[in-house]
Amino acid sequence: MKNVEQSYSVRGLYPRLAVLAAGLFVVGTNAFVIAGLLPSIAASLGVHTNDVSYSITFYSVVVAIAAPAVSILLPRLSRTTLMAVGMVLVAIGTVIAAASPTLLVFTLGRILAALGGAAIVPAATAAAAALAPAERRGKAMAFVLIGFAGATAFGAPLGTAIAAVGGWRVPLFALAGLAVLVAIAVSLFVRHVPLSPPVSIGRRFAVLREPRILLTLVATTLVVCGFNTVYIFSSTVAATTTGGSASLLALLLLAFGVAGIGGNLAAGPLIDRFGNRRTALVIHASQVVLLVALPFVATNFVETFIVFALWGLTANAAQLPIQHRLVEIDPVAAGITLSWNSTAMYAGIALAPPLGAAAVTLGGGTLVPIFGAAAITLALIAFQVGSLPARAPRAAAEHERSLAS
Repeated sequence: MKNVEQSYSVRGLYPRLAVLAAGLFVVGTNAFVIAGLLPSIAASLGVHTNDVSYSITFYSVVVAIAAPAVSILLPRLSRTTLMAVGMVLVAIGTVIAAASPTLLVFTLGRILAALGGAAIVPAATAAAAALAPAERRGKAMAFVLIGFAGATAFGAPLGTAIAAVGGWRVPLFALAGLAVLVAIAVSLFVRHVPLSPPVSIGRRFAVLREPRILLTLVATTLVVCGFNTVYIFSSTVAATTTGGSASLLALLLLAFGVAGIGGNLAAGPLIDRFGNRRTALVIHASQVVLLVALPFVATNFVETFIVFALWGLTANAAQLPIQHRLVEIDPVAAGITLSWNSTAMYAGIALAPPLGAAAVTLGGGTLVPIFGAAAITLALIAFQVGSLPARAPRAAAEHERSLAS
């Protein structure tokens, strides 16, 4: 068995990683494409866009709860089986949502798809690390995470553009078909994934007793909430400059996503040179400035396009310094803290629709970026406070003893 695992870790590594990246692309696009489809879904189902946005909250809450539950309850289940079944659930849930005659059925389909996403995302990331040799582990994980970057760069804009021609149900049916293909590919090509030792529930919660980790996780929730508040309601935010055109909205989302890939690539070297605290300060502060500026350029498409691109550059780089900080605080418990970071991310996504809906109710699309900027400002404060040195060596020693017990 050991020889099989070694051969999988070296020979044909990147084709297998490409299958995992495709899975994250499907899950990410399934989550992000709804932002561009909100107006057409609402019109088709005879409800308000705010009502449709809450399906994103339900989707995210399910993932935030189910993802750690899966790792606790099914630690010995084959990762191949887990990911393949997850993709099938994504496919079935997406078909139900695409064929839904009512908002209730649409939401139930989204929740079923969320259960699949909860199984896939942590399993795919862990599988990338397990299949790769130690010296290629970081590159392997980064390669798989390209799937998420591709979802915002190309998946969501393409889905929005397709919906402009064939209606909102077409891109969802296409995603369901792609999910089936990925499920088959996982079953055939991503096999014999080594399993990590199970982690006790007590050890999982012990890291949350460290204030610096807790504040950093709060920063994750707030920065993701601020970004998604604006991204989910981008059709409302940009309604004046796009005139309600789905094609023009797709161009804005494309600018955001393509620039975001550059942000992802630039963040790593910046952190290595300047540290995660200063890098996060610049990235988060830049997001705040850009979101505050967004209402002032809302009547000019070119200016809005530029702001969306710059915003994508900073928004997609925002998570890396936070993840880097979590590893820096406690390298031994990095796997556990990063799993909590995934939960914090989906908590932030879940909070975004209510916050955005409140902004729309109070002041329309103009107020949405201001609410998003406020959330990111709070994230900036939480991260900077959480980056301060520990008060006393004794506290660190007690923390280490609690993790060892």
